[in-house]
Amino acid sequence: MEPAFHRGDLLFLTNRVEDPIRVGEIVVFRIEGREIPIVHRVLKIHEKQNGHIKFLTKGDNNAVDDRGLYKQGQHWLEKKDVVGRARGTDTVDSVIPPANSGTVELRNCVPIKKFVPYIGIVTILMNDYPKFKYAVLFLLGLFVLVHRE
Repeated sequence: MEPAFHRGDLLFLTNRVEDPIRVGEIVVFRIEGREIPIVHRVLKIHEKQNGHIKFLTKGDNNAVDDRGLYKQGQHWLEKKDVVGRARGTDTVDSVIPPANSGTVELRNCVPIKKFVPYIGIVTILMNDYPKFKYAVLFLLGLFVLVHRE
């Protein structure tokens, strides 16, 4: 989700069912068969006459929408796919009003950063570099032994 967020940033998530998903909102979603959740912005919303909502996402730094990331045959996400929605981020968006198709499109979205940057980088480093993890554990153990009273 760069430039809005970077790998290792701590996002505050909510997932209140009663709040509608809006264009420009940042959502965290899982796709069947993928272990790691994805953080992207809602690009389009499609609401059917019966009130069922589907939406399309896109990363801020990506040229195309996320349909290539979704499982085969899936063209839209549903609320069941959402793990949470990023809170502490306000967006100013300009949208085209719904046409006869019931689709809303994102034209311009400016994120205001309200999150904890890079706090998760230690965990990422420990997972990506196991020797770093053992070095940190060794130093913590040494610290405990040296500072005993």
